[in-house]
Amino acid sequence: MFIVHKFKSSVRLVHPKLYHFNFSTMATFGPSTSTGDVIAVAQMNSTNSKTENLETCKTLISRAVEQGAKMVFLPEACDYIGNSHEETESLAEPLNGPWVKSIQREAESKKIWVSLGGFHEKLENGRLRNAQVIINSQGEITAVYRKVHLFDVNFPEKGVVMQESKYIEQGTEILPPVSTPFGKIGLAICYDVRFPEMSIKLTQAGAQILTYPSAFMFETGANHWEALLKCRALENLAYVVAAAQTGAHGSKRKSWGHASIIDPYGSIIAQCSEGTNLAFAKINLDYVETLRKSIPVWSNRRFDLYPKLEASHSSDALQNCKNIEFTFGQVKVPAEHVFFKTQLTIAFVNKKCVVPGHVLVAPIRLVTKFHEMSDEEVADLFQVVKRVEKVMEQKYKTDSSTLCIQDGIHAGQTIRHVHVHILPRVPGDFAFNDDIYKELQNHDKVDKGWRNSEEMTEESNSLRPLFS
Repeated sequence: MFIVHKFKSSVRLVHPKLYHFNFSTMATFGPSTSTGDVIAVAQMNSTNSKTENLETCKTLISRAVEQGAKMVFLPEACDYIGNSHEETESLAEPLNGPWVKSIQREAESKKIWVSLGGFHEKLENGRLRNAQVIINSQGEITAVYRKVHLFDVNFPEKGVVMQESKYIEQGTEILPPVSTPFGKIGLAICYDVRFPEMSIKLTQAGAQILTYPSAFMFETGANHWEALLKCRALENLAYVVAAAQTGAHGSKRKSWGHASIIDPYGSIIAQCSEGTNLAFAKINLDYVETLRKSIPVWSNRRFDLYPKLEASHSSDALQNCKNIEFTFGQVKVPAEHVFFKTQLTIAFVNKKCVVPGHVLVAPIRLVTKFHEMSDEEVADLFQVVKRVEKVMEQKYKTDSSTLCIQDGIHAGQTIRHVHVHILPRVPGDFAFNDDIYKELQNHDKVDKGWRNSEEMTEESNSLRPLFS
């Protein structure tokens, strides 16, 4: 069995090592559970058998779907836990390998969002990264966060000695929150929970839910696990979802378990007991907003006395986005075509240019109309437009640009995603200056002149150093 706070429950065995929560009603214990979508947090005991772990993950996903969950959060190292550094390195796969693809197919077939809380991503240089992979209900990878704080700890009196950096390459970027149908999700992994600066930065960027999938050490779990999770929930007035490994992994390692969902008021509203199982809770975004108005910690901050954590603006962070694509309306933009990226915005090369240097700037979140953008997204979009325009004018030795937004299909928009066209202008590029608008209206409706991916990658690579 397992414990789920604020639910009436019954328990039945459905799989070796897997218990399933079957709920039919929800008790009304306050605003945090009155409305919203159901999510599931998972707990499991990974071994060095990737096949066995994959089957456990699939079973957990299926059981979550049966109970109406819209998203299931799997723990760190849900793919495997090796018995040695050598085995850990040998079992790793790239993101486009068979293990992740199996989960993508499962998410698509079950129509559920999935967080792979910590996947051993094999890089081209042979090193690994500890990656939280978000897969949407169409089976698409929408975000990949690589763990930025590595667990290098020497605590011999507690039996805790570990150096994750021996085989894991450190991540370089805090990702913008992932927009989902049930809230904006800030991505972190395990040891990241000890760094409040990261959670504050994610919340400032719009996160309503913070995630800490973990394989938390048993030796420190009793004192630190719930205390840290509650602190992150309370200081940010956000939900915290912490999937967890549990039990012994071979003879040298044991995980604390206690996978939990904590509401913005610091209450544990769902928690797994020992063993492999699931717990469920509803996410009520109105409750988040109500609490943030009632306890206005964001407006009460004293940035005159301590620094504000600003969003990062770095083209170098694109190195952390290899093997993923950005959603751009009904199409995808591969990371290699993006030459500049912020927390909320990307700038990328165009598949069909009206003039040389014709590039696009768009919000990362899928937004079909300009008025649907948040104030933060609008501000960031035009900060990026300002910077890109300046760089492109310098590159093409001009002092003029046409900036254009086609907002809706009757305005000529063919990609259903807000985007700004930046077109460097030089004398004589059109016989009549305003003919550029006619060309822009029709240029992508003619089936010729499209550039191939190699040309676009080459242009993007040439632009990236200009934004470093």
